Amino acid sequence: MFVLAHLSDPHLGPLPAPRWRELLGKRATGLINWRRKRHRIHRGDVLARIVADLKARAPDHVAVTGDLVNISLPGEYPPALGWLAKLGPPHDVTLVPGNHDIYVGGAAPFPQRHWGDYMRGDDATEGAFPFVRRRGPLALIGLSSAVATAPFMATGRLDIGQVARLAGMLDDCGRQGLFRVVMIHHPPISPPARRFKRLVDGAGLRAVLARHGAELVIHGHDHRHSLIELKGPRAPIPVLGVPSASEAPPGEYDRAGYNLYFIEGRAGAWRCEAISRGLSVGGDAVVELRRRRLAG
Repeated sequence: MFVLAHLSDPHLGPLPAPRWRELLGKRATGLINWRRKRHRIHRGDVLARIVADLKARAPDHVAVTGDLVNISLPGEYPPALGWLAKLGPPHDVTLVPGNHDIYVGGAAPFPQRHWGDYMRGDDATEGAFPFVRRRGPLALIGLSSAVATAPFMATGRLDIGQVARLAGMLDDCGRQGLFRVVMIHHPPISPPARRFKRLVDGAGLRAVLARHGAELVIHGHDHRHSLIELKGPRAPIPVLGVPSASEAPPGEYDRAGYNLYFIEGRAGAWRCEAISRGLSVGGDAVVELRRRRLAG
């Protein structure tokens, strides 16, 4: 039995004091939004409670699907690295970036510069997406949908090269008999109402998954517990999202939570159960919310 934990979107605070030059463009609106409401939604004490509950479950590995920071100020990244280090060493924690981690164009190098050890595949190629990490029976395949966007936009994008390389990785890991977990920040498909927050080239990703297969896709971004299925070559592929790990009730979306995946078996006969845990209605405890049988 291999246990994978999945959390996302911690939106770590507080924000460092910005210099005026750092607030040109999109960061200014983001800072206003943080000070008006988001600092009350994304709370460090809530995140600490979620992480403590996760650690008490002693998972074999932790997957984090982005949005560690808020407006990509240079001063946000070192504290986020400290938080990652407390979560676990790079061997035991895998990260993909979110749109807030590359909030503006000038921030594009920052995630790799500070968190690169958590986003590096087994081949040790720095800064390459997608990457593959083999842990027990799992192949964790990390994609980056994080791109800078205009104000009031939160879309993601995969370039053609990422999608093409993903196909080969899925085939290779499938031949090795591994349980393939695709990690991405943005969900592969979004409803029309979220067009300004969608993965704009999600159709290409869905086509690759339909042809080459995967056992599980996990994402963040929507700040909600969710489960959908995508077409696979032989069976539907479960796609699960989790809430922000720091969202205090009542918040905007689902209360803070995370998922655990219990995986065993072998290629062609995998068994996978997902357990969602999160804050209780009153926010005073972390409890089991639901169980789902995903395979087997």
